[in-house]
Amino acid sequence: MSARIIDGKAFAANVRGEVAKHVSALKAEHDITPGLAVVLVGEDPASQVYVRNKGTQTLEAGMNSFEHKLDAATPEADLLALVEKLNADPAVHGILCQLPLPDHMNEDLVINAIAPEKDVDGFHISNVGLLGTGQKSMVPCTPLGCLMMLRDHHGSLSGLNAVVVGRSNIVGKPMANLLLRDSCTVTIAHSRTRDIEEVCRRADILVAAVGRPEMITGDWVGDGATVIDVGINRVPAPEKGEGKHKLVGDVHFDSAVEKAGAITPVPGGVGPMTIACLLANTLTACCRANGLPEPDGLTA
Repeated sequence: MSARIIDGKAFAANVRGEVAKHVSALKAEHDITPGLAVVLVGEDPASQVYVRNKGTQTLEAGMNSFEHKLDAATPEADLLALVEKLNADPAVHGILCQLPLPDHMNEDLVINAIAPEKDVDGFHISNVGLLGTGQKSMVPCTPLGCLMMLRDHHGSLSGLNAVVVGRSNIVGKPMANLLLRDSCTVTIAHSRTRDIEEVCRRADILVAAVGRPEMITGDWVGDGATVIDVGINRVPAPEKGEGKHKLVGDVHFDSAVEKAGAITPVPGGVGPMTIACLLANTLTACCRANGLPEPDGLTA
């Protein structure tokens, strides 16, 4: 058996297309344009590329993009003042502070300074609490993207046995809460889990979000399971030449693809969904701010 490959790149393109349709309708029917503000502090090269991609895709979806680039030495108080200004700006429906922030800044303080209804990353403590108690919230983008792909593949997730490997605040914990909300039976596995291989083998849905290259091999995967690989790890690739690298997931793809029923590749799986879901969250925040119906299929 060889698994169905879940094409995250194509799926994300469809999500962006749906977002663009809704944005066009908002403009035509209500004269409203969703706006996303992204704040970048410092010169981290990876963050710069990511922010640039966000800005490009925001504009392509017909939204307003507001980019704020601050020097790495910017005082924390100045960043908090900018966040407060964006909170008060009615043209801004979503605010994202690109992480990591410089060492002299308190990330939790900055994240929790963002108005919860504009927190399109879903990291604000209020949104974390709302999600954990099954209430309406802004949902972190990567888990939301995973959920969309799982719903598309399975239809209903009700009653399925889901294992999430990893307990981070950004992916593992919110992913588990989303799966619970869709009536899965959920186990969170981590570095202290006993017999972790057997725990994983019992999963109908296996979400790998542990940050260890190719940790989960094919013998951890139950026959026909759906494997969602959130990991993005840069490892040496001597076969490509001296000093070359490649991207791999937390799952050993070549062995897992022979056991799984469906699997996301790395790259080209979960990764493209993150920005697509950021746009979806911005659209949702805009609709909520204006008392309009939320877009079908683009929320949790």
